[in-house]
Amino acid sequence: MSRQGLYVPRSAELVEAIEENALEKTFVFDLLDGEPMPYNPGQFMLLTVFGAGEAPFTLCSMPGDEPRVRLTVRRYPGGRVTERLHGMEPGDYVGIRGPFGNGFPMDELRGRSVLVVAGGIGMAPQRGLIEAILNDRKDFGDLIVFYGMAGPEQMLYGDLMEQWLQRDDIDLRLTIDRPHPDWDGHVGLITTLFEGLEVDPRTTSATIVGPPVMYRFVAMECRRLGLSDEHVYVSLERRMACGVGKCGHCAIKGTYVCIDGPVFTLAKYEQLEAE
Repeated sequence: MSRQGLYVPRSAELVEAIEENALEKTFVFDLLDGEPMPYNPGQFMLLTVFGAGEAPFTLCSMPGDEPRVRLTVRRYPGGRVTERLHGMEPGDYVGIRGPFGNGFPMDELRGRSVLVVAGGIGMAPQRGLIEAILNDRKDFGDLIVFYGMAGPEQMLYGDLMEQWLQRDDIDLRLTIDRPHPDWDGHVGLITTLFEGLEVDPRTTSATIVGPPVMYRFVAMECRRLGLSDEHVYVSLERRMACGVGKCGHCAIKGTYVCIDGPVFTLAKYEQLEAE
C-alpha cells in the first residue's frame, strides 16, 4: 500500500448510488488517479465525506483491475457521515484510504468447500468473497450460502440473489425471521437453515458475518457439523478510526482489530470476546 493510501485519502467520484432498501444503499466510486485498489474480500477502507468526517466501511465487491470500489452502507439517523453519504449524488467526491485489515484468508479457503453465513447487512462484506469464489469456481469445493434477514424488505442485492438462485454451482438458501405476506420461502432464524445440512468437516470452512447475537448460535451449528474453530472465520466490527493501530479505539486485549482483523478465526474471536 502506498503512503498516500495509508495516510492521505485518494480522491474518488461517486458514479452510482443503488437503493437496496429503506436504510441501505450501495455506492460505486471511481478512483480519480486511475489506479486500482488491490484488496482481499473482508478488508475495509476509510471513507472521507468532506464536511462530515471519516468512517470505516467494508468493501463489498470482488477485487478487480479497475480503479473502482463498491460499498454498501446503512444510514444511521443522526450519523453525520452516513446521513451525508446517503444524500450524495453521482458526480460528488469523497476521499478513500486503504485497504486495511486482513480480510478472508483466500489462500487457506482455496481447495476447500465454503459455507457462507450472512445475517442482514452481513451479506455486504461476504458478497465480494462469494463473487471471488464464483470467479475461480474450479479452485473451490462446494459453495453453500445461508442468508437471513428480519423480513424481505431488508434484503440486499435482490437481482443478484435471483441470479445466484439460478446457478447450479452455488447452493443459496434464504430465510426471514417471521412470516410475511410477500414471502413464500423459508421462515425461521438463520440457524434453522442448518437442519439436514451435511458437509465433510475435514474439507469445509465457514465464514460468519452478521449481528453479534447471531455468532454464538451459528458457531454452535458449525461445531455440530464438526467444523474446526480454526476453519471458521468471523468478521468483528469495532469503531476503527485511524486504520493503522495508533489511536487505540479498536483495541481488545492488546489486539488491534484494524490491523489483526477484522476477520478472525472463531478460536481467536472467542478469546477476544471472553469476559
